[in-house]
Amino acid sequence: VSRQLKEEIRRGFARLEDPLAGLLAMLESSGDWKGKGHSLWYCITTELQLWIKAHPAVPQSGTKLKKLQTHVLGMLSQCPANLLDPLISIYQLHTADRNYLLEHVSHLYLQGNYKEAVILSIKLKLQPDQDVEKMCTPLLLQDKANLVEDYVAEYPELQRKLLQTLDTWCDPSFNIREITRPYQGLSRYKPEKFNHRVLSKLVFRLLERFNVDSALCPNVINQRHLRTLNYLFYKRFVEKTMTEENWADHIQSTVGENRWLQGHLVQSLLRHCNARGAARWAQHCRVPPEMLPQAVAEELRKLHIQDRVEEVIKADNYEASKKKDYYQLPIPRENIHFLQTWEEMLKCWEKVLQPGQVVGVDMEWKPSFGMVGKPRVALLQLALKDEVFLLDLPRLLEQAEAEGEKEKLAHFIQMLYSDAAITKLGYGMVGDLSSLAATCSALKDTEKQMQRVVDLLAVDKQVDGLSPEHSHKERGVRQPEKGLSLLVQHVLGKPLDKTEQLSNWEKRPLREEQILYAASDAYCLLEIYERLCKDPESFGLGSDLTDSLVGKQSKKPRAKKQLNKQEAPSPSGQECQGPRTEPSCPPAPISPREFSVVCDTMLQGLGRYLRCLGVDVRLLDNEDDHRKAAEIARQEGRVILTSGLPYQTLRSQVGEGRCFSVNCSEKAKEQALQVLKHFNVQVSLNDIFSRCQ
Repeated sequence: VSRQLKEEIRRGFARLEDPLAGLLAMLESSGDWKGKGHSLWYCITTELQLWIKAHPAVPQSGTKLKKLQTHVLGMLSQCPANLLDPLISIYQLHTADRNYLLEHVSHLYLQGNYKEAVILSIKLKLQPDQDVEKMCTPLLLQDKANLVEDYVAEYPELQRKLLQTLDTWCDPSFNIREITRPYQGLSRYKPEKFNHRVLSKLVFRLLERFNVDSALCPNVINQRHLRTLNYLFYKRFVEKTMTEENWADHIQSTVGENRWLQGHLVQSLLRHCNARGAARWAQHCRVPPEMLPQAVAEELRKLHIQDRVEEVIKADNYEASKKKDYYQLPIPRENIHFLQTWEEMLKCWEKVLQPGQVVGVDMEWKPSFGMVGKPRVALLQLALKDEVFLLDLPRLLEQAEAEGEKEKLAHFIQMLYSDAAITKLGYGMVGDLSSLAATCSALKDTEKQMQRVVDLLAVDKQVDGLSPEHSHKERGVRQPEKGLSLLVQHVLGKPLDKTEQLSNWEKRPLREEQILYAASDAYCLLEIYERLCKDPESFGLGSDLTDSLVGKQSKKPRAKKQLNKQEAPSPSGQECQGPRTEPSCPPAPISPREFSVVCDTMLQGLGRYLRCLGVDVRLLDNEDDHRKAAEIARQEGRVILTSGLPYQTLRSQVGEGRCFSVNCSEKAKEQALQVLKHFNVQVSLNDIFSRCQ
């Protein structure tokens, strides 16, 4: 806004006998003051606010001010968001009678203006005198969880009350219809967004955001642990990809002393084992004998040494077969070093930080099984040609902090990643770095600083003949190989043994099997890289493999590592022609109005966000077939936005550059920013909310 206009506005207020009453009269006489954006009325209102600060004698008090406050309160529910704060300040609504303000908000609520009632309550800080369940329920039914979070953000007691209410609703025996019934006629009511699963996710988000003890929400926590329990039984008894030790570790940490979960554990044991097997596992998992059915309790008493002898023989046979079927570490065991002290780290530092060095990098963490927060790295593996270093990250960080030098480990890791003379190999490296930053905040900018990094996840997308189906046929009944394990099988001849992948990596000491697994995961990267560089053509790669992989440091995979590292993430942020080629220059800038997309199933959040920015968006429903996106894209000339496995199918059905994969683990805002950046879409203020929502 021009300085001349601002000065004219201030002169106008100076000439008015009652500027406060004058502003309200002007707003009411104008038809466009309710419009969105930084309108003329926003400018006039904020200028009056500044003018009042310069003229402290202007603000009124007493009966006249009360009349003005009553007047402006009636207007607030209709005014745009950007006028709320200036008007509340100008008319000193924080000093108004609290009971009157509460009564006004209650009136708005009874009229069905739930959103407006809550926004006004937040602005006037009325929450401590309100019923949090009553105020928030209609907002949750309208899928306005963000506004609910803002409502309780500054009040820990209200946060706890809200979480307890949500947890009560998440009890499997609770009938959700009891909550929804009074609001059947609610506008913008979204019953599909109000169920146990969605509410459970909201509880975990609030627990993390407000740092509240999860013990406050036993229903949600128990249900999450029960899902983990069922998943562990599937991994052990159906998929048969988890060792007894790993399974028992996770079962014990999941169930603990919780009687309700122990009861479900016993039921699951009886479904998957005979009485003798159930008794053995019940003993292993320390289930109290009084919780066991009589037949299982009887078998528990009969268990003897012979059972354990048989298990040892089976284990020995299994180890012999593993050597035949899986990739084996080619270096002797004594060349694997488990580092827990800074003195040991210095020796590692001297060897790793050598110019010309090639280092395989991997990380392990305890599986979260869907619990809150980013995983914290428990083990950092660095593989050189002749030896592997396993860094006990929690122990080393603890020791460095105790010595008052908590930055020194972070300094070593940053030096490694930023050294252009050292080649770093990884698989899904950006996901690893995200977890590393969650473990040590000093490492949060490592991704921006890294140089000479080769992420073999990008190679994974290019290697000819790489498919889980092909692997499955070759290896018979075993689960098909995926991700890094599939790449290792294709390039080196045998897959990785992933049975230790879901280990409890925080438990010390690590078992020998865990140590060998961790070392293999990092060392195999060196062998893959060496083989591909020697003979790239036989794997369908260009002869300039080394230059194309290492030379373009700006090009980093956008995919994050998932719970199961062997499951290769979708090529997030990759254009449909794949990661081998990179455009010589970015596309010409376009406005959102020139950009039209079709969002695949499960990306409605991204679609709605882009529509808010003025993009022409078509949304698929969750029930639609993915192929419908390609059909719409061809008919209407749209770009397909998708995620995960459908990307590979859809990219082949449209022209080059017309299919883009986003990271499904990111929020809609981050996904939208990624899309806008890739297609060089330039958003202006006029584009925002320019389309019907």
